[in-house]
Amino acid sequence: MRPNEACAAMDPQAFFWRVMAGELPPPRAVQTLGGRIVRVDAEAGIVETTFQAPDAFANPMGHVQGGFLAAMLDDTLGPALAATLARGQFAPTLQLTVTFLRSARIGLLHGTGRVLRRGREVCHLAGELRQDGEVVASALATALVRQAGPRQAAS
Repeated sequence: MRPNEACAAMDPQAFFWRVMAGELPPPRAVQTLGGRIVRVDAEAGIVETTFQAPDAFANPMGHVQGGFLAAMLDDTLGPALAATLARGQFAPTLQLTVTFLRSARIGLLHGTGRVLRRGREVCHLAGELRQDGEVVASALATALVRQAGPRQAAS
């Protein structure tokens, strides 16, 4: 069985909360990024995360390559929205715009993601990654709330 294949048989929103409870492992992409959700405020649509960037994430200058920072931001914004979803819903990212403000060193990064506007279908999200208290990258995203069907729950 592939990692998180059990998600195919369950509600995507329940999957999020089961990962948070430690009942299931986080998605492989989050594991690769060294990611962890450290705080969830579902009512406010806010999530705080940490990521541990290893040497393998370094660009030729020795800083964290921007694509990894973008993935970390996506894995911060997505859970902020996931925490607000109803049973049977999921919300793929439609658009992600990342702004790089300074170089990020290999090591620990802290993320904050928040739901700016939660419509019935279209949602707007914002977040940032910090290192040593300084913002290294920020992002704005748009996501689309959908009902999970039998085939969609498997992805």
